[in-house]
Amino acid sequence: MGREAEDVTSVTITPDGPLLLPGPVEVTLPDGTVVTSRRFTVALCTCRRSRIYPWCDTSHRRRTKHAREAR
Repeated sequence: MGREAEDVTSVTITPDGPLLLPGPVEVTLPDGTVVTSRRFTVALCTCRRSRIYPWCDTSHRRRTKHAREAR
């Protein structure tokens, strides 16, 4: 049978960014490890550059010339 409207999970795909999901979220990693985030909105890394994978730490953002000059 189909899912009821209130059972539908909303997923937001952002260009060049994380996958945004309503929390809490439980993720099973390829090695079988299960990690949980209880945040209201969870950002899952899709670029695999995050130091806290599977959670996004904004590593996907490209460094700009302006940002380098500010150092």
